[in-house]
Amino acid sequence: MASNITIKEIMSKDVKVVREDTHMNEVVAYFRKYDFNSLIVVQGEKPAGIITTKDALVRTVAHAMPLTAMTARQVASIPLVTIDQEATVEEAAEQMRRSHIKHLPVTSEGKLVGIVTDTDIMFAVPSMLSMMQAIYEN
Repeated sequence: MASNITIKEIMSKDVKVVREDTHMNEVVAYFRKYDFNSLIVVQGEKPAGIITTKDALVRTVAHAMPLTAMTARQVASIPLVTIDQEATVEEAAEQMRRSHIKHLPVTSEGKLVGIVTDTDIMFAVPSMLSMMQAIYEN
């Protein structure tokens, strides 16, 4: 049952981060190098935003500026929606549904410790599939 599984049991601990002043050409290079679908934007050591591959494409094209002229802060989704590692998979799925997001950074005492995606949840708890489909309907 989903309510018995905590996020820390299914999250990925390998989270890639970029500073908020990182230029978008570097962000795109990180996406290619690490083959991730999201990067967390940090301000100092605090997670402050997230950039997905879709954000990078859509928002940089919309501004019609060179990638070297834009920073991660300008493209990131801010404020960052997070969840505590002790939360249940069901709570994470509900948070993702409410916020219409597919990547949910995981924290412990305010520090970034992982990330969980819609796919992680669907693989860990197949019964959550219909709830996760709601994310794609909007």
